[in-house]
Amino acid sequence: MRALVVLPTYNEADNVELLSRDVLSQSKDIDVLVVDDNSPDGTGEIVAKAAATEPRLHLLQREGKLGLGTAYLAGFRFGLENHYDCVLTMDCDWSHNPRYLPAILDAMQRGDMAIGSRYIPGGGVENWSILRRILSAWANFYTRTLLGLPVRDCTAGFRCYSREVLEIADPFSLKSSGYSFLEEMIHRVHRMGFRIVEIPIVFESRRSGASKIESHEVYLAAWHVLKNAIHPPPLPPRPGSE
Repeated sequence: MRALVVLPTYNEADNVELLSRDVLSQSKDIDVLVVDDNSPDGTGEIVAKAAATEPRLHLLQREGKLGLGTAYLAGFRFGLENHYDCVLTMDCDWSHNPRYLPAILDAMQRGDMAIGSRYIPGGGVENWSILRRILSAWANFYTRTLLGLPVRDCTAGFRCYSREVLEIADPFSLKSSGYSFLEEMIHRVHRMGFRIVEIPIVFESRRSGASKIESHEVYLAAWHVLKNAIHPPPLPPRPGSE
């Protein structure tokens, strides 16, 4: 099974090369696509240089800071156009450790989407403040309850989507952006009847650089969840349903 790991980046010069190589070392069937938003710290240049000698490492450099949701969509499009069997998303700051990739890929044998979950037995977080733990737990409870999701970690960005999910669920028609995209995507996948499985991971603190999460995105995500709970958007037609 050919897998593409999508790494959205903005100012990850200290992390991107070593993390990419660690991802690639997990399996010869994994490729990496770095989607860089024109990082001023030279992240794109580092990847371009490494890719010159590593054929499984790819770079998509965009003109500016276009956001997380659109970076995922760019990765999905690349994965579909290049005939990968599944596409994974993960952070480029070591909070999602590449050592979990084999287990997540193995889980795709029994699901259409797999999530690296902090909130099932065996999962957890490291070096978080009490406030951050409370906010994360509340965000997941809020999302899970309002959207009726059978998933413990609804806001996780460490995910794997099958090619079929990306083709049929049509993420390119989603209206949300940023971190709201994660919640709207899992809602759509669930509503369309795809199987979602969770694999325990320990979420680690970033090793270098600064967090890119902005406070307004948290409020925007909460609003999108409420809006989708009240008025669920129409689903794309499944093949043969017309």
